[in-house]
Amino acid sequence: MLFPDGHHGRLVTSHELVRAVLADPRFSARAELQHFPLPGSAAQGPARPAPPGVFTQTDPPEHTRYRHVLTGQFTVRRMRQLENRITEIAAEHLDAMEKAGPPADLVQTYTQPIPSLVICELLGVPYAERDQFLNRSIALMSMTSTTEDKIAAYMGLTAYMAELVAAKRAAPTDDLLSGLLDSDLPDGNLTDIELTNIGFTLLGAGNDTTANMLALGVFALLEHPDQLAALTAEPALVPGAVEELLRYLSIIPCTVRTALEDLELGGELIGAGETVTVSIPAANRDPLHFADPDVLDLHRRTAGHVAFGHGIHQCLGQQLARIEMTVALPALFARFPTLRLDVAPGAVRTRDDMLIYGVHELPVTWDVS
Repeated sequence: MLFPDGHHGRLVTSHELVRAVLADPRFSARAELQHFPLPGSAAQGPARPAPPGVFTQTDPPEHTRYRHVLTGQFTVRRMRQLENRITEIAAEHLDAMEKAGPPADLVQTYTQPIPSLVICELLGVPYAERDQFLNRSIALMSMTSTTEDKIAAYMGLTAYMAELVAAKRAAPTDDLLSGLLDSDLPDGNLTDIELTNIGFTLLGAGNDTTANMLALGVFALLEHPDQLAALTAEPALVPGAVEELLRYLSIIPCTVRTALEDLELGGELIGAGETVTVSIPAANRDPLHFADPDVLDLHRRTAGHVAFGHGIHQCLGQQLARIEMTVALPALFARFPTLRLDVAPGAVRTRDDMLIYGVHELPVTWDVS
């Protein structure tokens, strides 16, 4: 395939080969080696090394160093401890929806505020300041933003996070960012620049992804009433249903890796320096791995889906995202059993212009007793 910057690379779509690429250390995630297949990427100029702390665009041993510190903050136990708080947050927003009455934009009233508030509390970001990152995150994720807009958004976000890191150093609180101040690494603690970029990365990754999974998940269930009925009738089905929605929707379109040496992949020679685009949606709908992959089936066995990636770069916050979906989806339909779209499905504006797929708004209504 031809990339916007003129690079000739490959597209990988099979489930088997996608997992192979993401698990193979001969494929690099380093930012300076990548070419991107998305519109407008060529206008941003040659790729540069990731700033210190942007662990998603590094390889071992640098990536291992960051991952080691962060894994201690994202334990399954700690994520499960957040479940009660997530339940409270969901209930508060459902109360507000019920009080305001129908109709509502579910994105603004429910699916966006929940992960925003959770990630703010986790990192120690005052929720009242969420607009400091929400609007700028949208500019960064938009494929129609100009290079100047993206730079301005990035500079604004990092400046805000740098101020927050300084505040945590002056007066640590009980949050993840404060917990990283004393990281006890062999080569010393994380620097302010590293902490700023780690916070920036987590803030973006922990908000937009889950917000769009929730909104798109509701949309999918409303469009499949038989599956929604199964979800509401079988509480034990919820965890598996979340996995199926993750597989079926696959809101991350792709990721890229670059070969560090000549190698063979699926019988094809990949040359050193060649960038491979890995299609997450195609892998999650590979008929060789998932029977009837285009069918939403909440009873499906979804083992091996790659919605959170695979290998050493598998999503750090995946357990948090699972818990948010496991709490928020059943709570919504339990409170509003007659919930339905307030527009025709084709009138729902999808995020075809964004790096993370979802919906811009989700107009819904329900019966008031």
